[in-house]
Amino acid sequence: MKDILHELETRRGAARLGGGERRIEAQHGKGKLTARERIELLLDEGSFEEFDMFVAHRCTEFGMEKNRPAGDGVVTGWGTINGRMVYVFSQDFTVLGGSVSETHAQKICKIMDMAVQNGAPVIGINDSGGARIQEGVDSLAAYGEVFMRNIRASGVVPQISLIMGPCAGGAVYSPAMTDFIFMVKDSSNMFVTGPDVVKTVTNEQVTAEELGGALTHTRKSSVADGAFENDVEALAEVRRLVDFLPASNREKPPVRPFFDDPERIEPSLDTLVPDNPNMPYDMKELILKVADEGDFYEIQAEFAKNIITGFIRLEGQSVGVVANQPMVLAGCLDIDSSRKAARFVRFCDAFEIPILTFVDVPGFLPGTGQELGGVIKHGAKLLYAYGEATVPMVTVITRKAYGGAYVVMASKHLRGDFNYAWPTSEIAVMGSKGAVEILHRADLGDPEKIKRHTEEYEDRFANPFVAAERGFIDEVIQPRSTRRRVSRAFAALRTKRVELPWKKHDNIPL
Repeated sequence: MKDILHELETRRGAARLGGGERRIEAQHGKGKLTARERIELLLDEGSFEEFDMFVAHRCTEFGMEKNRPAGDGVVTGWGTINGRMVYVFSQDFTVLGGSVSETHAQKICKIMDMAVQNGAPVIGINDSGGARIQEGVDSLAAYGEVFMRNIRASGVVPQISLIMGPCAGGAVYSPAMTDFIFMVKDSSNMFVTGPDVVKTVTNEQVTAEELGGALTHTRKSSVADGAFENDVEALAEVRRLVDFLPASNREKPPVRPFFDDPERIEPSLDTLVPDNPNMPYDMKELILKVADEGDFYEIQAEFAKNIITGFIRLEGQSVGVVANQPMVLAGCLDIDSSRKAARFVRFCDAFEIPILTFVDVPGFLPGTGQELGGVIKHGAKLLYAYGEATVPMVTVITRKAYGGAYVVMASKHLRGDFNYAWPTSEIAVMGSKGAVEILHRADLGDPEKIKRHTEEYEDRFANPFVAAERGFIDEVIQPRSTRRRVSRAFAALRTKRVELPWKKHDNIPL
C-alpha cells in the first residue's frame, strides 16, 4: 500500500512541475506566473479540486509518443471565489508551449460541460502557442469542440477569459465568444494572423504588441474589456468581477452586505449640471454618488469613452449601469459606443441584472465616417438591446435627450419601467438652435427675431415637463434624491415578470 501511495505522490509531483524547473524559471523570467500559480491566486485558498491531472496525449506522429507529459498542457478543475463555485482551466505554457491537442481540448470541454450542468461560471486562463501542429486536423477538431461549448454556454453561465500570454490563430475565437476578456499589458497578445504573416501577405511592418497587445484591444478594437499591469492584478480584478455576477441564468445576482443608507441624500448633485448647456461635466461623479459605498466596476473603460458601462450595487444588489459621458464627444452616440453599450445591455439581460441608465445625449454623432461605417445598423443594436430586455430598467435623464438618441437610451417607449428626469433635463427632437433654424427659416436674417424665437422654444421645450405631461417621464425628481429614488424603484421591480411571444431566437441587426 505504501508503494502505491508513494507512486501516487511521485506522479502528482511530476504533474505539478509541468514542463520542469527550467521552463518554470523561463516563465517567471517573462514576468508571468505558471498555470497553477494563477489558479492559486484566482481561487479561495485550498478550494481548488483538480480534474484529469494524469491525462496524456495520444499522438504518435513526429516522435510525440516519447514525450507525453501528465496533464497535457492545461490544468482544469473547480474551486470557489469568496465561497461561490466556479470552474476554471489554465493553459500551461511550460508544457509543449501550452499547445492545444485533442486531449487538452477534451479536458477543457469536460469542465465547460460541468459548468453548464451545475450552473457556475467558467474562467479560462489562456497562455498557448496555438494548435499542436503534430496532431494536425485532430487539433483543429478539438478547437471546434471548445467553440461549440462556448456557444452553448453563452447566456447560460458567465464566461470570463484571461489572456496571459500568446493567443493566436483559431485560438482567439474561444475567448471572443466569452462575456468578458481581460489582458495583461506587455505579456499577452491576441491576433488571427501574427506579424510575420501580415508582413508576408500585406507587406506591413507591425510588432506583436501593436497588432494584438492589451492596449490595442482595449483602446482600438474593443476585443478586450480591461488591461492590467501584471498577472496578479488581473486575477484580483476577475475575483472582484465575479462578485457582481450570478452563478448562472437560473439564479439571481448575489446580494452582498452593505453599509450605505439607501435614503442617502447628495446635495452636491444639485449643482452637477452646469448652467451653460454646452459645458461638460463628469457623469462618473453621479454614478459613484449613487452606488453603494461609491463602488463602481467599469467595463471597457478605455474604449468609446463617450459612453460608460459597468456594475454598481444598490442595497447590496448588482446593477448594470449605462451612462452617456458629456466629457467625451459631448456624450453623442456613435458606432463604437452603440456596440459597446448594446453588448453590455444584452449581457445584463441574459443574467437578470437590472439596468440603470443615465442619459445626457445630444444625438448621434454626425459625419460621413459614421454614416459610411454603418451607424444606422450599429445604433440599431443598442435600440434593439434595450427593446428586447426584460430585466428591471430605471432611467434618469440629467440634461439633454434629443431626437432618436432619446428613444434609444432606455426610454419609456422601449419598456423602461421607471423613467425619471432632473429639472435640468431637455427632452426634445433637437436643440433650440437647430430647431429655430428649421421652424423660422424666413427670419434667419433678423438676429432679434431669431433670439426671440430661440427663447420661446427653450421656454416651451428645453425642459422635462412636456414629456411628463405625456406620461413619458414618470416623475421629475430632485438631483440630490437620485440614489433614494433609484433604490426604491429597483426595490419595487424585484418581482417583475414579462411574457414574450414564442420565437426560436431573435435577429438582432448585426
